[in-house]
Amino acid sequence: MHCTRKVTDGIHWVGANDRRIAKFENMFPVPRGVSYNSYVILDEKTALMDTADSSVAERFMENVEAVLDGRTLDYLVVQHMEPDHCANIVAIIEKYPEVTVVGNAKTMQMIGQFYSGTKAENTLLVKEGDKLSLGEHELNFVTAPMVHWPEVMVTYESKEKILFSADAFGTFGALNGTLFDDEIFFDAVWMEDARRYYTNIVGKYGPQVQALLKKAAGLDIAMICPLHGPVWRNDLELLLEKYDQWSRYEAEEDGVLIVYGSMYGNTENAAEVLAAEIAEQGMKNIKMYDASVTDCSYLIAEAFRYNRIVVAAPTYNAGLFAPIEHFLNDMKALNVQNKKIALLENGTWAPMAGKHMRAIVESMKNMEIVEPVISIKSALQPAQMEDVRTFVGELLK
Repeated sequence: MHCTRKVTDGIHWVGANDRRIAKFENMFPVPRGVSYNSYVILDEKTALMDTADSSVAERFMENVEAVLDGRTLDYLVVQHMEPDHCANIVAIIEKYPEVTVVGNAKTMQMIGQFYSGTKAENTLLVKEGDKLSLGEHELNFVTAPMVHWPEVMVTYESKEKILFSADAFGTFGALNGTLFDDEIFFDAVWMEDARRYYTNIVGKYGPQVQALLKKAAGLDIAMICPLHGPVWRNDLELLLEKYDQWSRYEAEEDGVLIVYGSMYGNTENAAEVLAAEIAEQGMKNIKMYDASVTDCSYLIAEAFRYNRIVVAAPTYNAGLFAPIEHFLNDMKALNVQNKKIALLENGTWAPMAGKHMRAIVESMKNMEIVEPVISIKSALQPAQMEDVRTFVGELLK
């Protein structure tokens, strides 16, 4: 049985949900699953906006057929060639052999790379500013390179003022019957997934997102239809404000994120003492995570969120404890910046973690390191508490 929802009278959601998936892109845990969104536009001509992942191929194809209701498919618009959105291109071409595949030059190149030997009978090459009339609906193509692949484009439908936004403005999480932002509790339930999706998937490309936001500002947008997560038709300002903050690497909250690694509990204890002192000195907004048990994607989302970060780690093989090294290298890779960072190292005979942490942080942009780095040998000692108080005072300045 098909499962679709009407976006407007002439536009239908034909996507599908995957709640069996454990990790998105085989990297990021998705305990609430993920949706693969696709949309059919019905007019004098019909158009399908992207396809879906192979895991939901049967349901997706059934949905497309149900909405078309015997009509042929005139256009397949390929906005993004990542396999979770392009996996059914071949199936669509086989079912609707007269379809015209619409994409830019990089899109067409990638179709050939992914699906060697597969060729649509008809293709339409588009670029920035090109338009495609379906009848009453008109598609306007806007390039969005590196948001977050080089071939990405978004499409503005001028009649109903809808932006089909590809991966931009998407989020982790399966849709539970609800499709629109005004049908869900976004702040309470979805915001963390939206933040984790953006920071880990798109976070590296802040300047490119800023460029897309500037283009979007020139459009009269009533609705945003992304390829993952809810469709936005109500509180668009909330979403646009968050994307503006994230893409400028601006912290959302004044608070302290504590990320620690600990082999036998002593570094964890030092982190707990630091947290208590941070609270004693008046900071209420404190988040604390063990890097060994928390997936790094969650840590990255929190690193984007808070303006102050404490990183505590033991020395390991004269280097840095691996989970903390992973976290800091991910921060660097995703361009996390504009933070105040305090470092704590531990080592029984030759503490070296601080040196390695400092080297990574100093290679990042606009990072203020609290001085001095706290160094403990085996365990934090009572005699070091005055240093801890001073350390925390500098962090909270």
